[in-house]
Amino acid sequence: MVYWGVREELSQANKLRRSYYELLRDELDQFLIQYALADSYNNFIEKSLSYPFVEKRELKPRARIPDLEYEGQNAFLVIFVEDTIPAAHKKYIRFFDVNQTTKTNLLHSKMLSLSDKFDRNQKQLESVHFFNFLKMMLPLDYALLIQRDPATRARDRYSLSHFHVRIDWPIADAAEDLARSLRYISKDIYEKGDKYAEDVQKKFFEYYGLPVMAGGRRTAAIVAAQYLKRLSCITTVYAGSSEARALIRISERGVSKSILIKFSDQEINQISEANNLVPRTFRKNYEVARGKKESVFIFRVTYSFTSHARPHEDGKLREIKPDLYWLTVASQHILPKPGVWKYPPLPINIIYS
Repeated sequence: MVYWGVREELSQANKLRRSYYELLRDELDQFLIQYALADSYNNFIEKSLSYPFVEKRELKPRARIPDLEYEGQNAFLVIFVEDTIPAAHKKYIRFFDVNQTTKTNLLHSKMLSLSDKFDRNQKQLESVHFFNFLKMMLPLDYALLIQRDPATRARDRYSLSHFHVRIDWPIADAAEDLARSLRYISKDIYEKGDKYAEDVQKKFFEYYGLPVMAGGRRTAAIVAAQYLKRLSCITTVYAGSSEARALIRISERGVSKSILIKFSDQEINQISEANNLVPRTFRKNYEVARGKKESVFIFRVTYSFTSHARPHEDGKLREIKPDLYWLTVASQHILPKPGVWKYPPLPINIIYS
């Protein structure tokens, strides 16, 4: 079940909008990788603390993540929507006049002081100052909402329209919505009893690559991702987690996690040779930091859904079997550091090596 229009089904105008959205999303990806990972690493270094690198086992489907928040890890939640969210959704998505990114609201929330200059164009993604504005807003609680500006019909423009955005939709309702779409229930999450309802909610977390006891921003991210399937456009939810030490990205392509990883000189030589690169070129374009014994790189794992997490071909009702996996590792890559233009992600097998 595809809730958004694939490219071949779009008008020429909406094809152009899709292309523009994806171009802006690529830039947003780069910025948030830098902020979530490289900047977080620097936070630890500045305080003379060792960085808590993610262990390989934490990236496996159904993995448990240590229940510990790291103050130096940048945490945030960003929702990026291809179109404009209709007002009818305000019942569950809290975006009102009081949390628009206006100077008055920002002053009231203490984000700005009276001495700060405020250029209202800086909240537009195409503004040269947009990422400075975004960086100022990211530490706020709840989510930031970036969407198409409905006032610009002649050409598509995107802006950071609202802050302090909440998705007020119960987890049970989100899990019920997913289970209904996958035909594990016909109507109600409790129709097969309390134990089955509990299994449905556990599987909801697994579907989005989280442990069932995941903390606030990550849970808010997956509830948002499920709710936004009500829109007929593509959406991207980014969550920076102080517990997972990762950038979690949920889009029409599924779920991915980006983390920092360290390699020894020997491993760097092996990876370089496998990708026909000289070690100096590999370091120059992929290394985000260099420690005393190891160098730091960005690693991304992308997950795909198993048949149990996809709509059933015959549309018949089926039973949840808790032991069956809903996610599998689809690809693993070392990413070029943000801003590198010519070099692509490098495939590598780390999680199961």
